[in-house]
Amino acid sequence: MRTTEFLQEIMKELNLSVDLIADEEAEKLADEILESKKVFVAGAGRSGFMAKSFVMRMMHMGIDAYVLGETVTPNFEENHILIIGSGSGETKGLVTIAEKAKSIGGTIAAVTLVPESTIGKLAHFTIQLPGATKDRTDSDYKTIQPMGSLFEQTLLLFYDAVILRVMEKKGLDTNKMYGKHANLE
Repeated sequence: MRTTEFLQEIMKELNLSVDLIADEEAEKLADEILESKKVFVAGAGRSGFMAKSFVMRMMHMGIDAYVLGETVTPNFEENHILIIGSGSGETKGLVTIAEKAKSIGGTIAAVTLVPESTIGKLAHFTIQLPGATKDRTDSDYKTIQPMGSLFEQTLLLFYDAVILRVMEKKGLDTNKMYGKHANLE
């Protein structure tokens, strides 16, 4: 196959993914973000990159949002939300973070392939995304892509869709958000 044919197949997979995401779960995440005093987002590997892009857009909206593990990340408290993006829901470091957040009492949302996973069970609510785990043991979902690529791509697009919904609820548009864009580039 040519590169553009692979791209067409990836786009088909992403289009199929949209219909498999429960709107009520996505809506709950948007509402919880708006109700929380601070938002924390975590992910490992490529899912962690998606978390960083999500937090960046929340910052552009004026939401107090942080990526776990950064040196400027403040403490987590009861009136905060932790959003964990993990395909398997079993990534050891993220499980430990979820356990700690649960003991503190804040809200935990898991964006995962496997709501029945350890992180999914620790979460107050889950958003199930379609795809296959990187080792393909937790899903019989078919994808031409390697490892967790479909999940990671869907995660990024899902996070962007949540941003659009939060923008709508806050009455924001891109021009209002641009005022908070980095200006020392």
